[in-house]
Amino acid sequence: MKNSIIKTVGALGLASAFFLLSSFVKEPEVSYKCMIQMMNYTGEKAYVVVSLINPDGAYEKTLYVQGDDKEWFPDLKNWWEFSDGTKENVDAISGATIGNGERNIISLGFNAAHIDAGYKVRFESAVENQEYYAVDAEIPLNSATIKEKVDGKGYIRYIRMVPNR
Repeated sequence: MKNSIIKTVGALGLASAFFLLSSFVKEPEVSYKCMIQMMNYTGEKAYVVVSLINPDGAYEKTLYVQGDDKEWFPDLKNWWEFSDGTKENVDAISGATIGNGERNIISLGFNAAHIDAGYKVRFESAVENQEYYAVDAEIPLNSATIKEKVDGKGYIRYIRMVPNR
C-alpha cells in the first residue's frame, strides 16, 4: 500500500514538472521584412493595421500599427472591434503614418507553426474622411507563396514580404 502511494505521488510529481517545464518552451519565431507601397491618392496619410488572422478568419494578434495617434484607431473598424484599445499594448508595435506614393518597410514576427497552417496576415487601412478598407491586402502564411507580391485593394498598391535573416 505504502509503495503504491509513493509511486502515485512520484508519477504526479513528474507529470507536474513536465507540464511546468513545457509552459516555458516557446515555439520558434520567424521574422519577415515587409514593404508596404502606398497608392497615389489625395488626402491625409493612411492608418494601416497589420493583423494575424487565424484559420477560422478571426483576429488573433496585432502585428503592427502604422499610425500612432490613438484618436484615429476606431476608424480601423474591424480591428478596433477586436482590439478595443484594451486587449493589446500597441505602443511597442506602432509607427508613423505614410501618405500617397510613399513606402514603409516594417518587421513582422510570428510563430513558425502559423506557416502552412491556414493563418493569414491582413492589412486594413483607413484615411481621415475617406473610405475604409477592411481587407486592403491579405497574405496567406504559405511557405510556397509568402514571398509573392500581393496587390492592395485600397490605399495600398502592393505588399512584398521577405525572410528577415
